Amino acid sequence: MKPLKHLALILGLGLSAGSCVNLNESPESFISSEQFYKTQADALTAVNAVYFLLNSGGSTVQTPYNTLFATGMDFMSDDIDPGPGATNPDVRSQSVLNHSSTGLRVLQIWQQHYAGIKKANVAIEKIPGINFDQTLKNRLVGEVKFLRALFYFNLVRLYGDVPLILQDQTSIKTADLQIARTSAKEVYAQIEKDLNEAVPVLLNTYSGADAGRATAGAAKSLLSKVYLTQEKWAATVAKAEEVISGPYGYDLFANYADVFLPATKNGKEHVFSAQFKSNSLGQGNNQAPRSARPGVPGMIGSFADQVRFYTNGNDKFFSIYKLYSPKDLRKTNGTFVTKYKGSDGKFYATLNAPGDSIPFLNKYWDPNTVSNLSESAANVPIIRFSEVLLIHAEAENEVNGPTAKAYASINRVRKRAGLDNLTPGLSKAAFRDSVYLDRRLELVWENQRWFDLIREKDANGKIILEAALKKVGKTNVTVPKHLLYPIPQQEIDLNKLLTQNPGW
Repeated sequence: MKPLKHLALILGLGLSAGSCVNLNESPESFISSEQFYKTQADALTAVNAVYFLLNSGGSTVQTPYNTLFATGMDFMSDDIDPGPGATNPDVRSQSVLNHSSTGLRVLQIWQQHYAGIKKANVAIEKIPGINFDQTLKNRLVGEVKFLRALFYFNLVRLYGDVPLILQDQTSIKTADLQIARTSAKEVYAQIEKDLNEAVPVLLNTYSGADAGRATAGAAKSLLSKVYLTQEKWAATVAKAEEVISGPYGYDLFANYADVFLPATKNGKEHVFSAQFKSNSLGQGNNQAPRSARPGVPGMIGSFADQVRFYTNGNDKFFSIYKLYSPKDLRKTNGTFVTKYKGSDGKFYATLNAPGDSIPFLNKYWDPNTVSNLSESAANVPIIRFSEVLLIHAEAENEVNGPTAKAYASINRVRKRAGLDNLTPGLSKAAFRDSVYLDRRLELVWENQRWFDLIREKDANGKIILEAALKKVGKTNVTVPKHLLYPIPQQEIDLNKLLTQNPGW
């Protein structure tokens, strides 16, 4: 089989609405879906097209795991900010929660996910009718159900009630395209259904060109996270334990940096990732140049992504960088970098802020593409084994308190980071806070923090979003308004059955 990502290009999946293209209104030929879905190769192409919506883009289009979540979500958090190179006023406004229902990123996240769902629905409908090996056919449908579940999981967490569309919309009648929002409860039920149906037909591992496809372990891992988000604690524990003790071969890399290096991608810790490849039709990871320091000879960095600085006591330039223990190997062994070596052989330190220095984010750095970082082949983790361990520790604590099993899971993550084991005897609340902190430090800049801010709770059961953002100077945050994104106004204008979220 051809690599799952790049084969999809033949379907013409360019999503740049701003492209200047002269369209011929009288095409000389047209291939209908009934004509196209005839062979096993057609089925593979249809499935690969769904994967493509995770990471396509290049220089003209942002998709969820190729900078869109960073500019449309991470910048709103307490960890990451738009750097000097992020000049889009819509993005900078959203980063301080001044976004609105007409915001570009609010619209793009919605549209990109529904584009993926549309392609998933087509594949799920058409593949069963194609004549080829039934086992492979079932597996391909399972992969697409996994991806559809992931798309809906992101949507329901960001927007709440959303239209649940499970069939391809082929009608061009306006009335047929008016679809009301479905309750979040029903959306979650469908997510669980898709994942549970995917598990028995997916493989445990893939190799070669198929590396990176959804596995049974990935479906179970994502299901554990879906349960965690809904506070189905016992179900979370059970599903996470199936992954931890299952036949999937997951483990932690001994070296934290190996989680992100292209040379070790799709390894034992990578449960599911958005795949990137350098020098292949512009499908490199564009997060790499966005985070890099400008002004280094032989390297082009735009410094569009940076840590969020805020006042903490007498320190006016505090950031997540300073939350790490000096012993924590994650700090400068994968997450941040403090100097670059230029093509002139000289080292260039981080830029100076008044009275302090700027640590640069480093997770998507590719040492093989230094002269053209936009061709970075570093994958973006969507879920990895360390997170499954932290999910298990958190849920086990909620069900039974900080048991030996809960300690064992979090301590595996801490040991790899070079930290001491958590002290036995912590209270349930103290253990919960420890898991929260390790999640934050382990998963920073992996499109996780915003979702955690609207999910995690303090000792009084209050969602942490408001307090966390006010602590870093984002004082205009309000709850419950900012627990959800606004429904894009453009979508409401097109679909009169859509309603707006409270406060927007």
